[in-house]
Amino acid sequence: MNENKEEYWGMPLNTYCMLIHLSQLTSIIIPGLGLILPIVMWAMNKDKSDAIDKHGKITVNWLISLFIYSIICGVLVFIFIGIFGFIILAILNFVFAVIAAIKANDGQFWVYPMSIKFLK
Repeated sequence: MNENKEEYWGMPLNTYCMLIHLSQLTSIIIPGLGLILPIVMWAMNKDKSDAIDKHGKITVNWLISLFIYSIICGVLVFIFIGIFGFIILAILNFVFAVIAAIKANDGQFWVYPMSIKFLK
């Protein structure tokens, strides 16, 4: 069976994988949704496609890493360095999600730099 002909939530595979990465940006509109939505998208279809499973794991690894980096920045806020850390993390999260989404739409995998590999 050719995965590229399958549809997930009414979308072609590459589009769905692209949206897994972009869905984390929904936290800009609704706080917390950018953590939940990519995990739900991955969990719902990870058994149906190796590509979805791999893109989902890449995204979840980044989200866990981002959470850890955010905790560190939260602690560093008390010496004001953390404020700059939060700004840098926000910019990196946006840029990394866009790059990963573009690569996913082209059928490629892109591992986020600074991402700790929790899920393999």
